[in-house]
Amino acid sequence: MAPKITHCIFDMDGLLLDTERVYTEVTSTILARYGVEFTYELKAPMMGAKAHAAAEYLLSTTGVPLSVEDYLTERNQMQLDRFPDCEPLPGVVRLIQHLKRCGVPIAVATGSYRAAYELKTQRHQALFSLFDVVVLSDDPAIKQGKPAPDLFEEARKRLGAPDPAHCLVFEDAINGVQAAHNAGMPVIWIPDPRANRDITPAPTEIIDSLEHFDLVKYGLPAFE
Repeated sequence: MAPKITHCIFDMDGLLLDTERVYTEVTSTILARYGVEFTYELKAPMMGAKAHAAAEYLLSTTGVPLSVEDYLTERNQMQLDRFPDCEPLPGVVRLIQHLKRCGVPIAVATGSYRAAYELKTQRHQALFSLFDVVVLSDDPAIKQGKPAPDLFEEARKRLGAPDPAHCLVFEDAINGVQAAHNAGMPVIWIPDPRANRDITPAPTEIIDSLEHFDLVKYGLPAFE
């Protein structure tokens, strides 16, 4: 039986906004100079992690002869040029507007740092202003990135500290699914089509798009 949900917490990259495409394109461009292909298998462990930890993993795994600082400097500049063009993914606007209209408390809990968040959302202020809480990875309260539970636990606290069992997380990354489990929260996983869906611990449910989320199943108000 699906849990009764009173609060919803959303990841952002690849879940609300189509930013994962930018991450892939930029990293692929950098790695290609060294003859390295940026496969999904290489990318998956990086998704949802803090930038420095993800960069360390990438460079140590591939052997690319760049320092973390040099890689991040180049990567960040290339990404910042492209982030403003990112659009909401299917089903996002309708769902968020509906939850807000129905009085369901909603939060964003993202591994993005503030400068990147502001660029990604600058053309979508009407959407992101609907969220009651936004927690970013460079918030002083966040000590560890996903799969640690810090982001989701902090979002829950700022939503009024409801029971974690009634806070539904929406994620596209395996690290995020694990972070939700570590926070004691049920989680809807919307994976990349290339992802291996047989993961442990398993998500509460797997769907292909937010367009397919069944509100009533979780005790939330149905679309009108």
